[in-house]
Amino acid sequence: MTAGGKAGRRWPLAAAALSIGIALLSACSIPERGPAVPVSDTTRAQTLGIANARFFADGDPAPMIEEGERAAEREQATLKAEGKPADRRRPVYFLAVSGGGDNGAFGAGLLNGWTALGTRPEFKMVTGVSTGALIAPFAFLGPDYDEALRDVYTNMTADRVFRRRGLTAALFDDAMADTGPLADLIATYATQSMFDAIAREYAKGRLLLIGTTQLDAQRPVIWNIGAIAASGHPDALKLFRKILRASSAIPGVFQPVLFDVEIDGKPYQEMHVDGGAIAQLFLYPPSISVATQGPARDRRAYIIRNARLDPEHSAIERRTISIAGRAINTLLASSGNNDILRTYFVTQRDKVDYNLAYIGADFSAPKPGEFDQAYMRALYAYGFEEGRSGHAWHKTPPGLATTDARPR
Repeated sequence: MTAGGKAGRRWPLAAAALSIGIALLSACSIPERGPAVPVSDTTRAQTLGIANARFFADGDPAPMIEEGERAAEREQATLKAEGKPADRRRPVYFLAVSGGGDNGAFGAGLLNGWTALGTRPEFKMVTGVSTGALIAPFAFLGPDYDEALRDVYTNMTADRVFRRRGLTAALFDDAMADTGPLADLIATYATQSMFDAIAREYAKGRLLLIGTTQLDAQRPVIWNIGAIAASGHPDALKLFRKILRASSAIPGVFQPVLFDVEIDGKPYQEMHVDGGAIAQLFLYPPSISVATQGPARDRRAYIIRNARLDPEHSAIERRTISIAGRAINTLLASSGNNDILRTYFVTQRDKVDYNLAYIGADFSAPKPGEFDQAYMRALYAYGFEEGRSGHAWHKTPPGLATTDARPR
């Protein structure tokens, strides 16, 4: 048989393979979603009909200022009901917990170690992004939830967070991993009992705020969890769990979360992803100056950055995917450092005492993969000792001062 004859037989086989491939591809379709909110109506969209359920951090600060004023009124009413004087000299404590994936074990350990030290305060306001969003409800509710917080970050494994998808997910799905396991994990801890406790604390004038990114509009959203919990809406708990999942949805890696909203009775859907896509931590929007809101108070802010701040050296292969991955990690690290600096300068403007904790260069446990249990347990133990020793807190971000006045 001639070579031409062999080639002639290969063509039908190749054509058949191509036809099968085209048929398989045509059978694949990207996940559907509802209509996006028109750009002109971005801030008008509401979920569950709760007017103060959320705020746009880059928008008009008036709604957030009003929410803060109402919180102060609830605080004063609570003190009065308890027969306590409205002592304006009493310090007000804020806590901001950053993103960082499995490095959230540091923040969990630090908070629990702080409890062991005996100086952990009750926070007037707690904010969280990404893994910090998962930590924030526990931190907000205080030491009674320390055991549950420890369990989350010392018993977590990759298979309790996500299920990997095939390579075709890059073209025909909404992420490279299915976060159904994370949704189950969130539901295990974000219970009705926890939600009711958040509502009770909101009634006392305390605030729990979670950040996500509204991807359609490319805007940061701050969810007012206490107001959602206090709404009494039958779907409020479901919304709370979706917010926690959305704040942890690393774009392209973890599934985005779709929120049903309404404008003038017409339904739309918003796509939300990790709040860290815009800011890896936040205290309050820079457009708000707490120094000019209400009476003068002694305000103290504590920032937990679930990451190292020193550069991590690595010899990178001369390969496209390696170079791109390293560049993205560098971008994220730089963005996180800028968030720390922004928060610092805002607190200095507003005369808020600044305290920063982060993973030090002295932590050297190996990390063989994402959500490795041994690594997370080592990091939790490190954070716990930092919190219990009282040595965790820095008065300035690295590089702004030659000396760092922190307790020793």
